[in-house]
Amino acid sequence: MTELKLLALDLDDLGVISAHLQDAVFKVGDIRWSSSEKIFSLAANRFVWEDAVRKRKEFERRRAALVLKRVLAVRATGIDQNRKDDVLCLLAVRFQQKGEGPEGTVELVLAGTATIALDVECIEVALADVGGAWETASKPRHP
Repeated sequence: MTELKLLALDLDDLGVISAHLQDAVFKVGDIRWSSSEKIFSLAANRFVWEDAVRKRKEFERRRAALVLKRVLAVRATGIDQNRKDDVLCLLAVRFQQKGEGPEGTVELVLAGTATIALDVECIEVALADVGGAWETASKPRHP
């Protein structure tokens, strides 16, 4: 098992992280934000897409951490923050630049109508496998 460790500092890098996080699942209680440190993080069970092409019956999920630095504000829609055990599915990570500088909004697009929008000074995002891996018989499918 090769552990994934990625760092995104621009839009192209962020696209790679988004691809690795497609169909990751996590609980509302796994989301953290420290306004004083300007750090947003979440722990998720990501589907291992990089191995899915080679495998036919058994697939894999791994525990991973997503960390965004230089976060100025966080807004969430479609999420009840009091329901810590609700499971969310991450579909994509996007970035909308503001003006000509590096600042903008990183958007975590979730299944249904839920989103998490993070106003950032610049793109500084890390994704790393941090825990165990396990087999799953099901592969996410999209219509």
